[in-house]
Formats: sequence, C-alpha cells, structure tokens
Amino acid sequence: MLKLHYNLEKVSMGLVAAIILAASIGGIVEIAPLFTIDETVELPDDLRPHTPLELAGREIYIREGCYACHSQMVRSLADELDRYGRYSLAAESAYDHPMLWGSKRTGPDIARLGEKYSDAWHVAHLIDPRSVVPASIMPAYPWLDRPLDTGIIADSLATLARLGVPYDDDMIANSEADAQAQSRPDSGGAADVQARYGEDVAVRAFDGDPARLTEMDAVVAYLQSLGTLTDAAHPIMAEDIQ
Repeated sequence: MLKLHYNLEKVSMGLVAAIILAASIGGIVEIAPLFTIDETVELPDDLRPHTPLELAGREIYIREGCYACHSQMVRSLADELDRYGRYSLAAESAYDHPMLWGSKRTGPDIARLGEKYSDAWHVAHLIDPRSVVPASIMPAYPWLDRPLDTGIIADSLATLARLGVPYDDDMIANSEADAQAQSRPDSGGAADVQARYGEDVAVRAFDGDPARLTEMDAVVAYLQSLGTLTDAAHPIMAEDIQ
C-alpha cells in the first residue's frame, strides 16, 4: 500500500484525481441526506421565524464572527444536558439560513441562551465581557451602540421567504416598522409585532434606551430569542426523563 501511494505521488495528475475522488465521496455522504430534509424533519406547529429585529441581530452576530466561538447545538450527552439544557432538534433550525450549529466552543454553547440572563447583563457583557465574567477571553464590542441600519431588513425577509421561511407580504412590508416597534414597548406598533409573530415575542428596550434603535438592541433581541422559537424539545426531554 505504501509503495502504491509512493508511486501515485510521482504522478501529479493521478494524485489530483485521487484527491478529487476522495473529496467527492466525502461530499456526497454529507450532502445527499440534505435532499431528503423535507421528509425527515417535521416542523413544529409552534415554530416561528425571527422577528425583523432578531434577524438583524443574527446578521450582526454573523458579521462579528461570534459563530466561530459559540456553537448552537446541544448534543444528547449527559454533561451537556446538565450544563446547557435540552438537546437540540433539527426542526428548531429549520428557518435558519445559514444554520449556525457550529463545532467549536471557545465560549459556551448558546442554543438555549434565550432569557437565561437579563438584557442589562447582555449589554454589559458585550461592552466589557470581563465586567460580568472576570475570566472571559471574549473580545469587547463597544461599537454596537451605533444606530441600526434598517434599510435592508425588508430585502432580507423577502429573500428568506423565497427559501421557505413563512414571512408573508404583510410581514415584509412592515419589517422596518416592526424592528423599531419591538424595542419600544410603549409605541403604537408594539402590539402589531406580537400580532404578527406571536404573543410570546419579547417587546422591550433591549439596550435600555427606547429612544434609539441600535445594533445592541438587535443583537440582544437575537440572543434572547435563542431556544425560544418553539417548545418542541420540551415534551421530548420529558419522555427521556420518565
């Protein structure tokens, strides 16, 4: 076998062909199951898409590279269940494009982060991580206090709607207004956000200042939504405990 490999290394085109063949086999094994995803993943009845503000926060989360250090997939291992809570279901990420399951944990998994900490804690943590977690090695993000650009939110919802996320024309048309209203609980549009996305959607000044809509509002709204978009995992965990 070693002699065969040695001889193959002397033939550059043969080595290239072997690499392509090996990569193709691996790719097919990983990609083929995705063509049956509609048959193997059953969407929960209560699964909702992200609100425009949460979606904007998700885009900032991706922009800042947060996914490189935080996974969003709790595995069904005893120590992970003890630390992070219910294990993740594929259906919970059905509306995520792209999915952010991740595989590296420089920081903790955040799939069940929603409502675990207060908004004020998240704001302090993002501005100066070591002010709340002294041993943290997470970088600070003080620039998130700048105004949120809502100009592309409608286009983002429209694009996701074409990919199967259930954003209707009303949601798309009102996306900018809904992003503003979700961070202003006393505004006239606050009730409209919950009417479109569900009564459980958090409507509050996430960064503590309802007078301004900031990137901090969006990121905190997104973090507080993680693990709260459906209750599908609750009955499954209850069955496992029994």
